[in-house]
Amino acid sequence: MAKPNYSFEKRQKEIAKKKKKEEKRLNKMTKGVEEDQVPLADNKDTVIDSDG
Repeated sequence: MAKPNYSFEKRQKEIAKKKKKEEKRLNKMTKGVEEDQVPLADNKDTVIDSDG
């Protein structure tokens, strides 16, 4: 019987964790962008001062 390759299994777990973390980060970024833009587009009572 072959000896289990624990380092390979560990590396695969690490890669899966990184991938999941990256997907979460991207979801948070896109969600944050959508939340930031929607209130500005929907709020028609906002007064923008051009005086600076």
